[in-house]
Amino acid sequence: MPRTDRNDLQAFLAVARDRSFTRAAAKLGVSQSALSQTLRALETRLGLRLLTRTTRSVAPTEAGERLLRTLGPAFDQIDETLAALSEFREKPSGTIRISAGEHPVEAILMPALERLLPEYPDIKVEIDVDNTLTDIVAGRYDAGIRFGEQVARDMIAVRIGPDMRMAVVGAPAYFARRPRPKAPQDLTSHACVNLRLPTHGSLYAWELEKGQRELRVHVEGPLVVNYPPLLLRAALEGLGLACVFEDQVRDHLAEGRLIRVLADWCPPFPGYHLYYPSRRQLTPAFALLVEALRYRG
Repeated sequence: MPRTDRNDLQAFLAVARDRSFTRAAAKLGVSQSALSQTLRALETRLGLRLLTRTTRSVAPTEAGERLLRTLGPAFDQIDETLAALSEFREKPSGTIRISAGEHPVEAILMPALERLLPEYPDIKVEIDVDNTLTDIVAGRYDAGIRFGEQVARDMIAVRIGPDMRMAVVGAPAYFARRPRPKAPQDLTSHACVNLRLPTHGSLYAWELEKGQRELRVHVEGPLVVNYPPLLLRAALEGLGLACVFEDQVRDHLAEGRLIRVLADWCPPFPGYHLYYPSRRQLTPAFALLVEALRYRG
């Protein structure tokens, strides 16, 4: 049905409910003569008389009554739905879906949500923990969290964490049996815990850098995992060296449970960013989440 027909039906509902062209015209913001012409044109198109008009009153015909009973609730529901949708613009509410790896979820996202969600009970957040480079548009996510260098250029990126460093660590018990490596080449004589990458299925090559030298070292060892937290556990148990995020081992290093090596080969790199497809039509809920996560260090 053309848009003009929907407007004509709304005009009919106004007159049929108020039983008055005068009151209906005032509500619709049109003149009585224009409203009368609209109703006559509608009746002509339908081939039915919808209203009985007298000099003192107006009332629906039998056909008009049937149309009123059918259309009235339908248009009311449309109005209620549109009003409910407007609440998304006016107050923080709705569901936000986020794709992120377990490390940024634990280190950044959950601490922010623990502060945000109790203040805004109408906001719901669905977290999909995924270490692959997920296409958030195809997956219908509102946003993703990845390292700054991994965010596509056509995305809006908001920095949510500081620069990061990797740390090569081993347990004191492990180094009681082997000398500490002083250069990346020394890793060939060490047992290292390997991580199988979820995106391509290959083993992670340790990315080491010093000055202008950048190395991707393929290490060997007795254990391969595809769940990053197991790297730290294996290192703590003395099974081998592990290359993990610095913040994950800070306390272990301070308390002597782990020993760090090759620190001069682990420079900082861009930290985590929240990214999403467009700045347009951000809901109040999503805008609040962005501000709660924004890094201000």
